[in-house]
Amino acid sequence: MSPLINRRDLDFMLYELLDVEALCRRPRYAMHGRDSFEAVIDAAHRLAVEQFLPHAAKADAQEPTFDGQTVSMIPEVKTALAAYVDGGFLSASFDVELGGLQLPYTIASAVNGLFVGANCGTAAYPFLTSAAANLLRVQGSPEQKVRYLQPMLAGRYFGTMCLSEPQAGSSLADIRSRATPEADGRYRISGNKMWISGGEHELADNIVHLLLARIDGAPAGTRGISLFIVPKYRLDAAGNPGPRNGVRLAGLNHKMGYRGTTNCALNFGESVGGEDGEPCYGELVGRANEGLAGMFQMMNEARIGVGLGATMLGYAGYRYSLDYARTRLQGRLASNRDPASKPVAIIEHSDVRRMLLAQKAYVEGGLALGLYCASLVDELATAETAEAGAEAGLLLDILTPVAKAWPSEWCLEANKLAIQVLGGYGYTRDYPVERLYRDNRLNPIHEGTNGIQALDLLGRKALLNKGAALKLLLSRIAATAQAAGGIASLAEHARALAAAVTRIAATTERLAAVGQGGETERFLANASHYLDLVGHTVIAWLWLRQACVAEGAMALASGADAAFYAGKLHTCRWFFRHELPKTLTQAALLDSLDDTVLTMDLAGF
Repeated sequence: MSPLINRRDLDFMLYELLDVEALCRRPRYAMHGRDSFEAVIDAAHRLAVEQFLPHAAKADAQEPTFDGQTVSMIPEVKTALAAYVDGGFLSASFDVELGGLQLPYTIASAVNGLFVGANCGTAAYPFLTSAAANLLRVQGSPEQKVRYLQPMLAGRYFGTMCLSEPQAGSSLADIRSRATPEADGRYRISGNKMWISGGEHELADNIVHLLLARIDGAPAGTRGISLFIVPKYRLDAAGNPGPRNGVRLAGLNHKMGYRGTTNCALNFGESVGGEDGEPCYGELVGRANEGLAGMFQMMNEARIGVGLGATMLGYAGYRYSLDYARTRLQGRLASNRDPASKPVAIIEHSDVRRMLLAQKAYVEGGLALGLYCASLVDELATAETAEAGAEAGLLLDILTPVAKAWPSEWCLEANKLAIQVLGGYGYTRDYPVERLYRDNRLNPIHEGTNGIQALDLLGRKALLNKGAALKLLLSRIAATAQAAGGIASLAEHARALAAAVTRIAATTERLAAVGQGGETERFLANASHYLDLVGHTVIAWLWLRQACVAEGAMALASGADAAFYAGKLHTCRWFFRHELPKTLTQAALLDSLDDTVLTMDLAGF
């Protein structure tokens, strides 16, 4: 039994639900087929289990340290990352011409998820690098691609994104980092960045920081933000790392999870520990004052990755608690009053089954969401018609905040239930489920808090262009409900999903009228409930899609396959009966325009 994922489930998602093989008929992926996909996934799973998983607990217990000059960490991290780079995983989705494998983003995302589930602290370094490299692939100049992108894809340089600042947090309009033009075309950078994952280490020859700053004289707010490459080591004329740039580690933040990833307070061109600051130089990426748009490409990719990573941490906890429940003997069934009888495996107890069913529903629903969003990235890149590409873009736009926030909330709930299944053992460090929970607890905050995602979804995405993206999403969900309505065993679920679509449309219209009437604060007051409403409906949709596939396959299935499909159908039933009804309460609260959070007297807190 894999400690990371049910491989049969992953195959089901990729080949039966999403039909990723169809991409191989398109020119970009014509060199691939299911055999090559399987080979890459097999190799990734083997590496994740053999090189990443074994040091996950050690990296958590012995987190990186800083002696004022150098960051030190356990040697297993560098060994695992070297194997990862050698396996070609860092550049898996990039073009062959760039040294990549040119895999579909859907396959690359599935592969990345395996490494997160095994050891998120170590996996964070290459994932940040891949996202930064992809930004440079799109936004960088030809010279920047040669000097920075190519070494990053080769694993010689690692990357970060430097957005947040101590005083501003997520409010990027308030950043203070400055960029002063130099005569040679470079910019002198000064400022402070906080919570920078992977911001300092000795794992690569260089670290490429992608940093947001304001050029002297730029407009206030987000309109005046530019994007810069700021390397740890300046490059010489030959493009090799030369003297140290003025980027200095002020200190490491010590988090409750992801403890193997250095989380840094960085000073750029400013003093550290009383020493005079070294000059810090950066290169402008793209056009001045348009840096936030460029950075959002990286952030949106990271948001989908955060959601999928949260799913895989939840999935790993589910796998461990499932194995434990099958082998742990404790207690007897309520119907058995014989104290002399043998204890049963705890999976026989109804409450344990409840917790396992909930975990399965959350993590397999989250996996379907993450991989579906990844498939939209592939569709956007390779669509055979302009209309198909435009629709993929709209769906990706509306689903990105859901794909980040829903798994980071509900797959965290799965981790909580995994601890509960293990009982008293669950919250000890002798077992991995408490660590997985701590790691996953960071994801509701990573890459824009879930509250920010809620504001983005309701305040912008749902209403943009007269609600075009939301209308398209709801039409897709309604089409699935209509198709499932013709399957007798799924008709109940189909009716419930159709009703949920109607609720979202009506609730959105009600809220939009308030927002357009000028009551902005009231319009957004309960945005988090709107995110939950949409998120639960989307997951119900994806569960019904899985159920339709499973129902169609059952007639020819036998043995383990029949059990697998039956499990899908039963979990779909659980989600529709236990989870989707929550949207009734959410919609009612939103429709009431409840203002409790706005009218609470601050002194009352």
